[in-house]
Amino acid sequence: MGILGVGVDVLHVPRILRLLESRSGSRFARRVLSDQEHVVWDGIAASDSARRTRFLAVRWSVKEAAYKAVFPVVRPTWKDFTFHSLSADGTRKPLLEHHLQGDKLLGRLHASVSHDGDYVFTTVLVETP
Repeated sequence: MGILGVGVDVLHVPRILRLLESRSGSRFARRVLSDQEHVVWDGIAASDSARRTRFLAVRWSVKEAAYKAVFPVVRPTWKDFTFHSLSADGTRKPLLEHHLQGDKLLGRLHASVSHDGDYVFTTVLVETP
Protein backbone atom coordinates (compact mmCIF):
# COMPACT_ATOMS: atom_id res chain seq x y z
CA MET A 1 0.00 0.00 0.00
CA GLY A 2 1.18 3.44 -0.90
CA ILE A 3 0.01 6.93 -0.17
CA LEU A 4 -2.52 8.48 -2.53
CA GLY A 5 -2.29 11.89 -0.90
CA VAL A 6 -2.06 14.09 2.15
CA GLY A 7 -4.33 17.05 2.76
CA VAL A 8 -4.29 19.73 5.44
CA ASP A 9 -6.67 22.48 6.41
CA VAL A 10 -6.67 25.36 8.88
CA LEU A 11 -10.02 26.89 9.71
CA HIS A 12 -10.83 30.08 11.61
CA VAL A 13 -13.91 28.99 13.60
CA PRO A 14 -15.60 32.45 13.63
CA ARG A 15 -16.03 32.01 9.85
CA ILE A 16 -18.34 29.05 10.53
CA LEU A 17 -20.10 30.92 13.34
CA ARG A 18 -20.92 33.77 10.95
CA LEU A 19 -22.38 31.27 8.48
CA LEU A 20 -24.48 29.62 11.19
CA GLU A 21 -25.79 32.97 12.41
CA SER A 22 -26.86 33.95 8.91
CA ARG A 23 -30.05 32.81 7.26
CA SER A 24 -28.08 30.21 5.30
CA GLY A 25 -26.66 28.45 8.39
CA SER A 26 -28.97 25.44 8.33
CA ARG A 27 -28.61 25.18 4.55
CA PHE A 28 -24.83 25.15 4.95
CA ALA A 29 -25.05 22.32 7.50
CA ARG A 30 -27.32 20.31 5.19
CA ARG A 31 -24.88 20.76 2.34
CA VAL A 32 -21.77 19.73 4.30
CA LEU A 33 -22.90 17.00 6.70
CA SER A 34 -23.49 13.37 5.74
CA ASP A 35 -26.73 11.75 6.85
CA GLN A 36 -24.98 10.14 9.85
CA GLU A 37 -23.43 13.45 10.88
CA HIS A 38 -26.72 15.23 10.48
CA VAL A 39 -28.32 12.88 13.03
CA VAL A 40 -25.68 13.93 15.56
CA TRP A 41 -26.06 17.61 14.56
CA ASP A 42 -29.81 17.42 15.16
CA GLY A 43 -29.10 15.99 18.63
CA ILE A 44 -27.07 19.02 19.69
CA ALA A 45 -29.32 21.60 21.33
CA ALA A 46 -29.84 24.67 19.16
CA SER A 47 -29.09 26.75 22.25
CA ASP A 48 -25.56 25.25 22.45
CA SER A 49 -24.12 27.36 19.65
CA ALA A 50 -20.50 26.80 20.72
CA ARG A 51 -20.82 23.02 20.44
CA ARG A 52 -22.76 23.21 17.16
CA THR A 53 -20.19 25.59 15.71
CA ARG A 54 -17.25 23.40 16.74
CA PHE A 55 -19.00 20.27 15.42
CA LEU A 56 -19.56 21.83 12.00
CA ALA A 57 -16.13 23.49 11.91
CA VAL A 58 -14.35 20.19 12.55
CA ARG A 59 -16.35 18.37 9.86
CA TRP A 60 -15.84 21.15 7.33
CA SER A 61 -12.09 21.21 7.98
CA VAL A 62 -11.69 17.41 7.87
CA LYS A 63 -13.60 17.24 4.60
CA GLU A 64 -11.53 20.07 3.10
CA ALA A 65 -8.34 18.19 4.01
CA ALA A 66 -9.77 14.91 2.66
CA TYR A 67 -10.74 16.57 -0.61
CA LYS A 68 -7.22 17.96 -0.97
CA ALA A 69 -5.77 14.49 -0.32
CA VAL A 70 -7.82 12.69 -2.99
CA PHE A 71 -8.25 15.34 -5.72
CA PRO A 72 -7.94 15.01 -8.75
CA VAL A 73 -7.89 11.20 -8.63
CA VAL A 74 -11.33 11.26 -6.97
CA ARG A 75 -13.78 14.18 -7.01
CA PRO A 76 -15.95 13.67 -3.94
CA THR A 77 -18.75 15.79 -2.54
CA TRP A 78 -18.89 16.88 1.11
CA LYS A 79 -21.44 14.18 1.90
CA ASP A 80 -19.13 11.46 0.57
CA PHE A 81 -17.21 11.63 3.86
CA THR A 82 -18.33 11.03 7.45
CA PHE A 83 -16.15 11.96 10.41
CA HIS A 84 -16.67 10.19 13.73
CA SER A 85 -15.09 11.82 16.77
CA LEU A 86 -13.25 10.01 19.53
CA SER A 87 -15.72 7.70 21.22
CA ALA A 88 -17.12 8.88 24.56
CA ASP A 89 -15.37 6.04 26.40
CA GLY A 90 -12.08 6.71 24.58
CA THR A 91 -11.85 3.24 23.05
CA ARG A 92 -12.19 4.32 19.40
CA LYS A 93 -9.91 6.82 17.73
CA PRO A 94 -11.46 9.45 15.49
CA LEU A 95 -12.45 7.85 12.19
CA LEU A 96 -12.96 9.24 8.71
CA GLU A 97 -14.89 7.07 6.29
CA HIS A 98 -15.86 7.56 2.67
CA HIS A 99 -19.08 6.56 0.94
CA LEU A 100 -17.80 6.47 -2.62
CA GLN A 101 -19.53 3.44 -4.12
CA GLY A 102 -17.38 1.25 -6.31
CA ASP A 103 -14.32 3.46 -5.89
CA LYS A 104 -11.35 1.12 -5.84
CA LEU A 105 -8.85 3.98 -5.75
CA LEU A 106 -9.07 4.75 -2.03
CA GLY A 107 -7.61 2.69 0.76
CA ARG A 108 -7.76 3.61 4.43
CA LEU A 109 -8.26 7.21 5.49
CA HIS A 110 -6.36 8.59 8.48
CA ALA A 111 -7.46 11.87 10.05
CA SER A 112 -6.02 14.01 12.80
CA VAL A 113 -7.85 17.03 14.21
CA SER A 114 -6.56 19.67 16.60
CA HIS A 115 -8.46 22.67 17.81
CA ASP A 116 -7.22 25.54 19.90
CA GLY A 117 -9.31 28.60 20.58
CA ASP A 118 -10.55 30.01 17.30
CA TYR A 119 -8.69 27.54 15.06
CA VAL A 120 -9.15 23.98 13.82
CA PHE A 121 -6.24 22.23 12.11
CA THR A 122 -6.77 18.93 10.29
CA THR A 123 -4.57 16.49 8.44
CA VAL A 124 -5.84 13.61 6.31
CA LEU A 125 -3.67 10.88 4.84
CA VAL A 126 -5.21 8.58 2.22
CA GLU A 127 -3.67 5.21 1.41
CA THR A 128 -3.98 3.42 -1.89
CA PRO A 129 -5.70 0.01 -1.70
